[in-house]
Amino acid sequence: MEPADFLPRHRLQSLFDHLLQQGFEILAPQVRDGAILYRPTQHVDQLPHGITQQQTPGQYRLQQGNSPRCFSWANGPQALKPLTFTPRETLWRSELQPDGSLRFHETPVVTRATAVIGVRGCDLAALALQDRHFLERIEDPFYRQRRDSLLLIAVDCSHPADTCFCASTGDGPEAQAGFDLALTELAEGYQVRANSARGEGIMRALPLVASDAALRQEATDQAQRARQQQRALPDFDPAALIQQGEHPAWDKVADACLSCGNCTSVCPSCFCHSEAEAPTLDGQQSEHQRQWDSCFSEGHSYIHGLHVRPDTRSRYKQWLTHKFGSWVEQYGRSGCTGCGRCISWCPVGIDPLQVLSELGEEVK
Repeated sequence: MEPADFLPRHRLQSLFDHLLQQGFEILAPQVRDGAILYRPTQHVDQLPHGITQQQTPGQYRLQQGNSPRCFSWANGPQALKPLTFTPRETLWRSELQPDGSLRFHETPVVTRATAVIGVRGCDLAALALQDRHFLERIEDPFYRQRRDSLLLIAVDCSHPADTCFCASTGDGPEAQAGFDLALTELAEGYQVRANSARGEGIMRALPLVASDAALRQEATDQAQRARQQQRALPDFDPAALIQQGEHPAWDKVADACLSCGNCTSVCPSCFCHSEAEAPTLDGQQSEHQRQWDSCFSEGHSYIHGLHVRPDTRSRYKQWLTHKFGSWVEQYGRSGCTGCGRCISWCPVGIDPLQVLSELGEEVK
């Protein structure tokens, strides 16, 4: 007897209804301001039906078609990172007392159970890297509470963009780990698989029907096409990349790079941040805030008296060699999961895969 693991398209709303009944807030992809973003969602009609996208270096465009599919796109600028490592947050507050002393107050994190629908394999892999940094090296209580509030429902990527290369990094196009439930969107509906006890409970509550050999073959063929459509990550040795010294490629990229930090903002695994005080105008209270930073900002490499990386050339070199090289020493794998966002959202279209190719034999 075939397992009940297929959800017909017209029954997708049953997944939303079950999650809402269980008390979850649902975040799912919607079209907002010309991009696909996670937004609070209660009905499948809010999903991006028929939307496809065009992504090339420095370009991101959505296109409306007639397909009934809701997930026929690769990704938007927003991954899971803002849901766990927020762009700006207050770590503690201080208050001046009448006797001149300071009293410090904790700032509790307020969360609610949140189900995220539409997560891609590349972003699950990036979340695992964020977990390594914020939970294993030293546990960050702010990150922990937000992370524990998430129920992750992945959707395998069937329409990669021209900037995607997650198959080369081993992180897609299918979701492989880190999810509770995963969907494979096919012509008539969704193949469903669970990866946790919570996911199995959701599967039991859905009106699933048995799949057949034709559906399984359709899913296999679709995944194979998605892999074949992707770019390939150039062959390089991470240790050699770290040691790479002078090369014309660094000068070439420095002439184009704006040091804007777009690539690090949209990257699902980057975790650089800065901390600063935000006092009130009367000087009686202050908030100690943490906010996203970038290794492309001038202040990121400042130590007393000098900037360790004073120019764009040295900052881009730091970013590329860290992301693709020294992350391997730190975490046992590259910091890149092949999502391609840094290529699409770079305003001048810098392509790190092209830079790695230009470095050539020196990094092999």
